[in-house]
Amino acid sequence: MTGETTVRTAVRIHGHGTQRRALRALLDGLPAHGGRLLLAGEPGLGRTTLLQWAARSFRAGPVLHLGPDPEATATAGHLLDTLRAAADGAPLLVCVDDAHLWDAPARSALGRASEHLDSAGRVGLLLSAASDRAVDPALARLPVVRLDPLAPPRAAALLDDVTDGAAAPAVRERLLAEAEGNPALLLAMTRRLSPAELRGHRPLPGPPADAATFVEVAGGAETAPSARARDMLLTVAAAVRASDGPDVDAGLVRDALRRLRPARDSGARPEPLPAQLARAGDRLRFHSPLVRRTVYAIGAPDRRRAVHRALAEVLESGGDRLPGLLHRSWSLSGPARDPARADRLAAVAADGTAPAPYRLRATAYARAAELTADPAGRAERYTAAAEQALLAGRPEQARPLLAAARDLAAPAAVRGRAELVRGLVELGDGPVGDAHQSLALAASLLAEAAPAQAATAALAAADAAWAAGDLPACLAALAPEPAPRTGGAASLRRPHGPTTVAAVMHDHRVGMRALLEGRLDRAGAPLGQVVERGRTEDRPEPLLRSAAAALLLGDVDAARRAGARALAAARQLGSQSLEPRALEYLAYAELRAGRHPQARTHAEEGLRTALRAGQRNTAAHHRAVLALAASIEEEPDAVARHVAEALETARRHGLAQAATLAQWAAARADLGRGRPFDAADRLGLLVLPGPGRGHFAVWRLAVPCFVEAAVPAGRHEEAREVLTDFAGWAAFGADPQAAAQLARCRALLAPPDRADDLYRQALARHDEAGGDFERARTALLYGKWLRRRRRPREARDRLGAALAGFERCGAGVWAAQARDEMRALGAAAPHATGTPTPLGRLTPQQLRIARYVAEGATNREVALALGVSTRTVDYHLRKVFAALGIRSRLELARAVGQAEQGRAARRTAAHQEKTGARP
Repeated sequence: MTGETTVRTAVRIHGHGTQRRALRALLDGLPAHGGRLLLAGEPGLGRTTLLQWAARSFRAGPVLHLGPDPEATATAGHLLDTLRAAADGAPLLVCVDDAHLWDAPARSALGRASEHLDSAGRVGLLLSAASDRAVDPALARLPVVRLDPLAPPRAAALLDDVTDGAAAPAVRERLLAEAEGNPALLLAMTRRLSPAELRGHRPLPGPPADAATFVEVAGGAETAPSARARDMLLTVAAAVRASDGPDVDAGLVRDALRRLRPARDSGARPEPLPAQLARAGDRLRFHSPLVRRTVYAIGAPDRRRAVHRALAEVLESGGDRLPGLLHRSWSLSGPARDPARADRLAAVAADGTAPAPYRLRATAYARAAELTADPAGRAERYTAAAEQALLAGRPEQARPLLAAARDLAAPAAVRGRAELVRGLVELGDGPVGDAHQSLALAASLLAEAAPAQAATAALAAADAAWAAGDLPACLAALAPEPAPRTGGAASLRRPHGPTTVAAVMHDHRVGMRALLEGRLDRAGAPLGQVVERGRTEDRPEPLLRSAAAALLLGDVDAARRAGARALAAARQLGSQSLEPRALEYLAYAELRAGRHPQARTHAEEGLRTALRAGQRNTAAHHRAVLALAASIEEEPDAVARHVAEALETARRHGLAQAATLAQWAAARADLGRGRPFDAADRLGLLVLPGPGRGHFAVWRLAVPCFVEAAVPAGRHEEAREVLTDFAGWAAFGADPQAAAQLARCRALLAPPDRADDLYRQALARHDEAGGDFERARTALLYGKWLRRRRRPREARDRLGAALAGFERCGAGVWAAQARDEMRALGAAAPHATGTPTPLGRLTPQQLRIARYVAEGATNREVALALGVSTRTVDYHLRKVFAALGIRSRLELARAVGQAEQGRAARRTAAHQEKTGARP
């Protein structure tokens, strides 16, 4: 048996979905026209793999692979002649891997030839080039698709794929953190390990990636034309280790080089910047993170220490204590443990008055842990490093630090802190059931030594159970704190102090438990205290609790204020882990207030920040909000995409709340497009009693949609059944729209002699609560009801108000319903202009019937949905067939589908023309 693990080829390509879509667009267009594309990425990201995937995927003609042959590519004309001959009139895909390795004349010919591909016929040119230095001028005009490192979940899937999941959890986390999303580096490190090391039976041998591994992946040792250039590269690489990002101050590098080379550089002429570096203003960075790490790894140990010593002297002279101490710790040779230096480093990292970003503090704590001799102290400092890494939005770095802490003997308080951080990591990006267990264990371990942290862990455990839809576990986590051993009920009283975090936690815990137990009279006061503190707080954690409490009480304005303050506070502190949560509360508040465009804006930003911070669970919530926002617009494809992506994570990680919201969005899109049967089927699973009912705190929000869909679907009894519970929810007052929605639902189910008054009551309640969308929905339903009662003038007023409301809040799909109703009434309704379609020959009633039938509805289902007889549907359907010249329902579905696609295309073109966007 060898000392290396056999790493087999991955079963599939992991990640790079955006890049594959761009390649697919090039391939799909080749039968009609030529095209060109440059794949750029640092070494190891998979450029060759994607090029091979494209070659295998191309079926329309031959594939030609060109190598760096200077004679064959001496001129652009020669190359074009070669491509014409190879194509022979058929579509041709030309693949050029590692174009940066071609010599300068060949690259120049390749670039010029790419600009004249039209004359070569239907030829697609697909190149790849490493982005470890500036783009070659000969290739600068090519359209570029850039490869990014794999996201942590994709990298984890790749590792599991090639090892059949054999890596021990701690080893897996260490490898993923060290790889930084580079698949080739991940596989190279895995190959270095023996099977026993991979499975965690033996310790890892030093750093997972040594100099030889970096050189292998980077494609060779990086060279520079002079000793000074090599020192500059090493200085920048070393400086990044104690920075908050990939770039460093050019002045720091310059001053360090003067100390490093005082005699050699005196009077020397300035050298150009090495090709591996880029300058942006007064900042320097490497083009490739992998090359930066390679430069540092291959540096001679004594030269690395000298560079760190020079950097430390410059930083310390400028008063930058923390980065200066870090570089000083890396500059010394000697024993592996240095308790005195470790204590100084940890003390400065813990000093809140010293300005330092979370990421730098995490690095300092980790370095202090390495220098600490005492196992318990080492575990505590690894845990502190993980806390800071999580606050910096780097959970992939927190996980291996927690694994290192877990391997060390430590007291209960330290183990409790580690479990608290581990639970928070899983709460953001992992199964929330696992997060709940870790957080519950943390609360238990911290109860004696750190009761305030224990309360934090307990409330976070309740958050995890809430996300999972586990009501008993949520109530258990919110149980009153145990009384102290001295006796009495002191621990049950609210902590003193005007704005202490402990007081916020206590009130939130008490109020949330009372709310879930149905003791609504006891929930308002403590939750109101939490909301009130949000008016003066400036720390993100209490502000987030304030926003959450406001949402529980239905005070959406207070939730928006607290969410906005939490977002500002998180940004001011540089906490990338708290930004997505603040945006989540903001998006929910806007959604509850009926401000869908604003909710969409916050959710789009929240999704970006959540993905950057490695928080897939938070991203799933933002996708659910985006699906709900899109469900009122004319974007069925967007709804389906957001729902699918939200459910993918929700099902894997047990996110019942996100799943319920996503499924509600899909059903509301069905309802908006006039498909009540489909909507009722989806919503019935969410709101009707049974084991599959939706999230305990969310399903009631979907009840009005279910009633609206259930009535035309003939499911009146089920609608009445859930409305009883909804009435109790409306009475509590936590949802500002619930009272108006309740009256609207009762109107839908009421006999004609009562429905009129109930619709008027609903509209009056909407006037009190505000919210254009829900008021417009009630006006639309009332207008439909009036039209069918042959009260055209009143119907026209209500439908006009509904149309105006829908247009005001951007609810395009619902506005289309209002227009159809007005046309059926014989009233003129504003509509988008466009090219006439065959469906334009139909009357409004015929068009509505045609759309229902095209969706697969039977004549009886159409009759129920429209409130007419089956005979009327039969009559109009025959007219539809005659007007369109078709003979079957299948042909009708095809005609309606083509018309809808054309309508969507015209709408997109009009939007692009209006906004100045380009396809």
